[in-house]
Amino acid sequence: MLRAAWPELTGNLASTRQSAVVFLDGVDQESDIASRRNCAAKWTSIGDAHCLFANLSVQRGTHDEAAHAWLCALTAFEVARRLSDEDDPQRVDIVAKLEASVEGFGSLDQRVERVQVTLYDHGELSAYYVPAGTSSSCVPAIVCISREEETAGILLGRLLPLVTGRNMAVLVVSYDDVASHWIGPSEIMLSCCLDHLSTLPEIDASRMAIYGEGLSAALATNFAATDRRVSAAICDGGLWSWTRTRSSIEWITRTAETPDAGLSTTERSRLARKLRCPILVVAGERSIFNASEAIKLEADCAWASIDLELLMPRTPEGAFENFIACDEAVFEWLERKLDRAPAS
Repeated sequence: MLRAAWPELTGNLASTRQSAVVFLDGVDQESDIASRRNCAAKWTSIGDAHCLFANLSVQRGTHDEAAHAWLCALTAFEVARRLSDEDDPQRVDIVAKLEASVEGFGSLDQRVERVQVTLYDHGELSAYYVPAGTSSSCVPAIVCISREEETAGILLGRLLPLVTGRNMAVLVVSYDDVASHWIGPSEIMLSCCLDHLSTLPEIDASRMAIYGEGLSAALATNFAATDRRVSAAICDGGLWSWTRTRSSIEWITRTAETPDAGLSTTERSRLARKLRCPILVVAGERSIFNASEAIKLEADCAWASIDLELLMPRTPEGAFENFIACDEAVFEWLERKLDRAPAS
């Protein structure tokens, strides 16, 4: 059953996102396809209404009103996208509207910039840059990598309502661009991203973080383990590497038995031990590993005095992941870990 909580079209971002939180908590993944598609259509129409208001606000010259309306639209379209399945004829249209809303918001006073990160081979990596929401100098910056099946624009659309107004800058890149570039390992690409951020006068180069989910979380772990400039990491803590290692052992030995407890503990936290920064591992729909392994990793790291925390979104059984609540928790963690006096 779907318990709808439709937001009023007030242009109030907090109200829109709270309504989405309540709605997502009431969505049953086992609900019939027709009901989910109807709700996706409803959230799409809500997004359309906010886009209309945003365009009218631009014509009136009230850019702040337009910005809030587009952020409301992005929230609505992201909810609709998650409700739509791969076979839903609405899905392509929803994604197109989401990307158009990103462009609309970004066109206002350069609130989003398309940048080209220079690579070591003199090539370029396309990225989105969102300046900090305040005029402060020496702000922290986060490099965010999209999931393997998503574009950088899709991730940006989800994050814009969350990061706008925060005292941090964000650089968003695509998993495909980072993971499959011919120049070499992803660590090289991400290192170039930090190089780029370090050249910006508003960025505190001593407070730069990496954010990844899905397979991107594994890329974030490997990068944080090799680049000491990373001050905080949203990553998998090495669990993807451990999972592959365990699967190889099971295949070679033709048994489902795992190595002894001591070896398991050492191998499971091997990559986490190489990180010299606080780590947040997010378990749930956005992870590629078993939640029980994440709990074991947290215990292993606590025993080894490694600064690793585990975030397990409280999702009612059978419900969709409440991405809004989870994202809020992630960025609140980032703010805490990066909140220190800027470098002199």
